[in-house]
Amino acid sequence: MLSSPRSALLVLAALSASSVAPAQVGPAAEPLISYPNITIADSVVSEVLPQPKEVLAPSEADEAPVADEAPVSPKADLASLVAQFRSSDPGSRELECLAVGIYFESKSEPLAGQLAVGEVIANRANSKGRFPSSYCGVLFQRSQFSFIRGRSLPAVPRSSRQWQTAVAIAKIVHKDLKDSAADDALFFHAKRVSPRWKLKRVAAIGNHIFYR
Repeated sequence: MLSSPRSALLVLAALSASSVAPAQVGPAAEPLISYPNITIADSVVSEVLPQPKEVLAPSEADEAPVADEAPVSPKADLASLVAQFRSSDPGSRELECLAVGIYFESKSEPLAGQLAVGEVIANRANSKGRFPSSYCGVLFQRSQFSFIRGRSLPAVPRSSRQWQTAVAIAKIVHKDLKDSAADDALFFHAKRVSPRWKLKRVAAIGNHIFYR
């Protein structure tokens, strides 16, 4: 039995020291010691623990559209759309396949002719099973496009204006931004040949004739 209040206080202090929990590293890399059965005032906790940051609404700058997402006027002519979307980078493998098809089949054609060639590739991809269901699948279908060799896309001069125009046309076709006289065409050939297809002729644009 303890003989004096002072002795009792010394014993209590010793017991408290022996029951201190292990140190924890806080957000400022300083040890925070946890004492059992002791409640820390809220004002003290607020000085030690990090407070939640205010969540700010996105600014108008954060919500600004990227170049390809800029508003497109429904009345814009084809040349204006091409100027808006012209780029050396199609942005995806599928759009690259579509642009490559447009480039090699119609790079020297007027814009309307390039649009029509792009429409044929897109129409085939959307034909619900009649042709492969992707632009790349359409391009690599056996014996359909003479510029395809093996399973690789041919190289293109990406800095050339003709390639950048083909990329723009591919984006216009993919986004369905402009109607073409060959909107429902699935086949085409150069005017210099006569394959005698028993198909419905849809349009003649530039140096190609389009069929469904």
